[in-house]
Amino acid sequence: MQIPKQGSSLDDVMARLKALQVDDADYHNARTWGLIYNAGPEVDAMVQAAASDVILENALNPFAFPSLRQMQQDVVAMTGHMLHGGDEVTGAMSSGGTESIFLAVKTARDRVRAEKGIAKGRLVIPRTAHPAFVKAAHLLDLDLVYMPLGEDLRTRAADLEPLLTDDTVLCVASAPAYPHGMVDPIEEMAAVAQSRGVGLHVDACLGGFMLPWLERLGYDIPPWDFRVPGVVSMSADVHKYGYAIKGASVVLHRPKANVRYQIFIYTDWPGGLYGTQGFLGTKPAAPIAAAWAVLHFLGEEGYLRLAAETMDAAKRLIAGVNAMPDAHIWGEPDMSVVAIGSRVHDILAVGDTLNDRNWHFDRQENPAALHLMASPRHKLNVDEFLADLRYALDNHAEKSTRAATYGDDVSEQANAR
Repeated sequence: MQIPKQGSSLDDVMARLKALQVDDADYHNARTWGLIYNAGPEVDAMVQAAASDVILENALNPFAFPSLRQMQQDVVAMTGHMLHGGDEVTGAMSSGGTESIFLAVKTARDRVRAEKGIAKGRLVIPRTAHPAFVKAAHLLDLDLVYMPLGEDLRTRAADLEPLLTDDTVLCVASAPAYPHGMVDPIEEMAAVAQSRGVGLHVDACLGGFMLPWLERLGYDIPPWDFRVPGVVSMSADVHKYGYAIKGASVVLHRPKANVRYQIFIYTDWPGGLYGTQGFLGTKPAAPIAAAWAVLHFLGEEGYLRLAAETMDAAKRLIAGVNAMPDAHIWGEPDMSVVAIGSRVHDILAVGDTLNDRNWHFDRQENPAALHLMASPRHKLNVDEFLADLRYALDNHAEKSTRAATYGDDVSEQANAR
């Protein structure tokens, strides 16, 4: 396809755009169990208004747009306070969980290089850690070591100590782990890591804006944030259960001095001093403004309400699945993330039938599962989903035609010749 020789009217362009969206997932009516964290039309309207107000601005230059610098500082400070870092932590906003994770690993690598003279180094992660850590190790030329997974699908702190070496730059825990929604034994892992002089990063991209409110609502959540000694950095996505638009995450460091290993500065350029807090240069303003706005719009009271609604939907989902004799939930989720499996059926084939009924979710393997993340809007249709799941368990093909995937469709590029 080439750029058209002549332009089109706004109405024509929008009509064609809408036509392209015909087969897109219907997140407005909570037909997606992932990708979109839908808090309802009022929050949607608020973040769209905030994003629209700054849509053409550029956060690359804080001197031109000081408001964007202030909004980022506010989001970082509020997130740090929520995660019990107080005045001990600082950090930056990033484009998402992958960049936050990359920056945490880069910071640890460069700090250990400077303090210990280690040229390469290794990164130790649980088997259920997000693939962004694998990407970071690849891009930062670190050796990658996996912790094994117990039969109960949990990470075990006892498995960490033998993997820690003098060249370990960082070890990782998840709150919760994406595949099965369980919080790793962070307090125990941090103690083991600290005894060997290694920092622990807590990946709370998924739970950072949910677990604090669940604790306040009385849920029994194991220690997991900056209250745990030995936790040196954390990542938390505002565009997940913070309900901002996509492209808004936070990475935090303790002590504050560690942040100097995150930033990039280049001085030998005719254009002047070039400095960035993260990987991006030009930085879109819309996610920053939306994140800042939604934190003020909802406040603690709003987040508590939405957390309660989300967990109500999640508990109804879990109870409904476990009541079915030929389906179950893998593990024991600590929040609103569930993996549905079956020892009787090809669960991915069951997923095909659910997809045909316009439900959207991720798929997993080892063990095979349908991966669902509840949001507040799912309170409207949990019962409908459970009814369709029951139908799909009784009416599905013998084998699935769709693989478990997560992320971009890179099949064509991967096979390019």
